[in-house]
Amino acid sequence: MRPKPSEEPNTEPVADAVPVAEGTALTEPADQAVQRLEREVLEWKDRALRAAADLDNYRKRAQREKEEQFGRGQADVLIRIVEVVDDLSRVAHLDPATTGAAALHEGMLQIERKLMKALESAGLERVDPAGQPFDPNVAEAVTMMPAPSAELDHTVGAVFQTGYRLKGALLRPARVAVLTWQGEPPAQDETA
Repeated sequence: MRPKPSEEPNTEPVADAVPVAEGTALTEPADQAVQRLEREVLEWKDRALRAAADLDNYRKRAQREKEEQFGRGQADVLIRIVEVVDDLSRVAHLDPATTGAAALHEGMLQIERKLMKALESAGLERVDPAGQPFDPNVAEAVTMMPAPSAELDHTVGAVFQTGYRLKGALLRPARVAVLTWQGEPPAQDETA
């Protein structure tokens, strides 16, 4: 189907068109190039400002979410600890005239277990190096004790204060007594 004469493409020169000579590159007048470049600069500047604002909003949102999550985690642990405080309050208000020492002692042991269970659920673990070789990364030597045999030299003989880790990070080292052998050093073979 051939186009009708009125539908033929317009071949008249456009007023804004730049004449191009054969074999040369397309060029535009300097004032149009300046205007085009100014528009591009404004577009890029706007994009950069929007990207900076988006990044700032993301940082603020991430910080807010982090604080909210931390608060929820603290609330979970504190709820468990408050229950232990309630138990302590009940024990503190018992009548000493009607409550025996054994019952008080058993009650306190149960409260201690309940508190440790709550803290362990939050990632806390005890560091009790009794009977193990002394490790200065998890224990602090506060005194030395004589070792009963050479095999026990530089091992932990007593724990005065338990240490704690929180999710693998040491919170407090254990305070310990380290065993040291006071006897004769083992005989060395002089045939070498």
